[in-house]
Amino acid sequence: MRELGEFALIERINRGRVQAPGVLLGPGDDAAMVAAPDGRFVVTTDMLVQDRHFRLDWSSPVEIGRKAIAQNAADVVAMGAWPSAFVVALGCPADTELDVIDGLTEGMWAEAGRAGASIAGGDLVRSRDLVISVTAFGDLRGRAAVTRAGARVGDTVAVAGRLGWSAAGLAMLTADAEGDEYAEALAAHRVPQPPYPAVLDALSDALHALTDVSDGLLADLGHIATASGVAIDLHSSALHDPALEHLAARLDADAAQWILSGGEDHAFAGTWSAGSALPAGWVPIGRVSAGHGVTVDGVAPSGSAGWESFSGADSASGSEPR
Repeated sequence: MRELGEFALIERINRGRVQAPGVLLGPGDDAAMVAAPDGRFVVTTDMLVQDRHFRLDWSSPVEIGRKAIAQNAADVVAMGAWPSAFVVALGCPADTELDVIDGLTEGMWAEAGRAGASIAGGDLVRSRDLVISVTAFGDLRGRAAVTRAGARVGDTVAVAGRLGWSAAGLAMLTADAEGDEYAEALAAHRVPQPPYPAVLDALSDALHALTDVSDGLLADLGHIATASGVAIDLHSSALHDPALEHLAARLDADAAQWILSGGEDHAFAGTWSAGSALPAGWVPIGRVSAGHGVTVDGVAPSGSAGWESFSGADSASGSEPR
C-alpha cells in the first residue's frame, strides 16, 4: 500500500469493473449517482473491524470481502428491496500487502454481483487495523417496504436459509477442529449465503414482517415481536438439523443453541398470513399469537438470545467473535 499509493490503488481496484444498471455514475467523480426509480431507496450500513468481526488467520481476504457485502445485501433484501449499489470505505495499515486488497476487492465484487448490484465507489484511509465499512442501497420497485412491524396474530413464522451453521463454523475455528467433515460449517462461517431469491422472487401481500438472521434467531424474531406488539412461539421439532447435531456431538456442543442464538447465517425469517402457501425455500417454524416475547414450545428460553455489540469479550478470538 505504501509503495503503490492511494490513487494508483483506487485505479487498480476499479480497473475493468462494470457497473450494474442501478448505478448512473460510478467511481471517478466527487460522488456516485444511484437511481431511485420510484422516488425512494432503502439504505443500510455496517462495519467490520479486524480481530473483532473477522480474523485474517481464519478467513481469506476474498471470504472477508464477500462477507462484508453479504451482510449488507441481506439487510436490504430483508426490507423487501433489490440491492442496487454499494459504497465501501476501507481503512488499512500502510504496510498492507496488495494481495489482501486485491482479495477483498474480488470478494466484494463477487458477492455484489450475486446480489444483482455493483460497487459504486468508496474511500480509502490509513488506519491501525483493517476496517471495512459498507453502505448498501436498495430499490423497492414500487412496493411497500416489508418491516419488522407487520406481524399479525395467526401468522405462520417461517425461515429461508440455514440456521446455526455459522455458529458451528466459529466453534470449529475456536476448537482448531480439522477434517473434511467440518468444511461445510467452516465455509458457512467464512462466507454467509443469504438466499436473496427466496425473498425477492416471493414478495407478496402475504408476507407481513421480515428480518435477516444476523444476531440470532431468538434475538431477531424478538425484534419482530416487539415492533409488531405480538408474541412468537417456535416449534422445536421444526428446528432440528441432524447434520448440525452430528457436528455438535463431536465438539460436545449444543446444536439447538447454535440454531437459536448463533447468528451470522443471514437466513431470512418472516411471518406469513395464516393459511397462505409458503413459497419455495421457506420452512414453517412457529406461529404468531397475542402477547409479547419469543418462546420455544411455549417456554421462554434461557441463556443468551443472540449477539450484542457491547457485551462480552473484545477480541474475535474470545466469546464475542462478531
